[in-house]
Amino acid sequence: MAKIKFADVTENITTRKEFPLEKAQKILKDEVVAVLGYGVQGPAQALNMRDNGVNVIIGQRKSTKKNSSWQRAVKDGWVPGKDLFEIEEAANRGTIVMMLTSDASIKPVWKQIKKYMTPGKALYFSHGFGYQYRDLTGVEAPEGVDVIMVAPKGSGTSVRRNFLNGVGINSSYAVEIDATKKALDRTLALGITVGSGYLFPTTFEREVTSDLVGERGTLMGCLQGILSAQFSVLRKHGHSPSEAFNETVEELTQSLIRLVDEKGMDWMYSNCSATAQHGALKWAPEFEKATKPVFEKLYKSVADKTEAKAVIRDCGRKDYKERLEAKLDKIRNSELWRAGAAVRSLRPNEGAKANAATAAGVAGRASN
Repeated sequence: MAKIKFADVTENITTRKEFPLEKAQKILKDEVVAVLGYGVQGPAQALNMRDNGVNVIIGQRKSTKKNSSWQRAVKDGWVPGKDLFEIEEAANRGTIVMMLTSDASIKPVWKQIKKYMTPGKALYFSHGFGYQYRDLTGVEAPEGVDVIMVAPKGSGTSVRRNFLNGVGINSSYAVEIDATKKALDRTLALGITVGSGYLFPTTFEREVTSDLVGERGTLMGCLQGILSAQFSVLRKHGHSPSEAFNETVEELTQSLIRLVDEKGMDWMYSNCSATAQHGALKWAPEFEKATKPVFEKLYKSVADKTEAKAVIRDCGRKDYKERLEAKLDKIRNSELWRAGAAVRSLRPNEGAKANAATAAGVAGRASN
């Protein structure tokens, strides 16, 4: 492991140099990795492992619907009866069982597979939710079973895309129970073969807390809220949809955020005009002051399990997909994102890509 200093803290980071693919393949050569769930993370991690020479099988509820997860798996080359099975059969065959079903479905799925979790096996998660909130999900690993986690810091789409582009995506990892005395090797080997660029240690508690805060905060919830607020203010004061969208979203995603990704926030500032620098540096503390109480409220809601209970309650409803689609449709048909669709269609060579992405997105939502 490499010791890397982040600010004033030194962390143990595992890279592909310290833990090469060949070592991971050797550790996993006698394992059967059963990926339960072929919705969001499942396809990416399963396909990456298969491409890396790991013996992978899929566990998914069988369906004849065209856009179901089962049919998506078949389309990706998984063969029913060979490496594609119903969930219980896959759990029975697997020596490492990867619980990649949705958080809301973990409780009923665990009831199905618990009897197949025999000594020597490993129970793998890509999110701390299922095991950290076991008082809500009912997950209690039987004696002799490893409990491990590799949590890629990105969507399944990004995990697969980065892998195909020859780069990795950062992942955190944790070993909660080392029953076999080989749990750490199993964890790191899986982390490398699912496509991690580097791996950093965490715990199930820290991962689920930071993840729920992050996605509800700057990564998704806060981002949607501030974009909507700025766009609305610009429109209210007479700016055209095109101008409001470009100054709110397009410049962010097509220019500025790429500079932040490249070398950091200061690099982005240094590549903008003096007027932009002056104004942004002036107003940043105002936004920090205004939003910090909201983040404190959010953190408390995660820490006291309010968010977890709501996920299990709401995402487990029979009409969840219909309710979700109604909310997404409201966003999609808002003036902000209708303007976005029009702006994207004007990018050079982007019209066809946008149509393809929309079609893929609809198919993906239907299969999850």
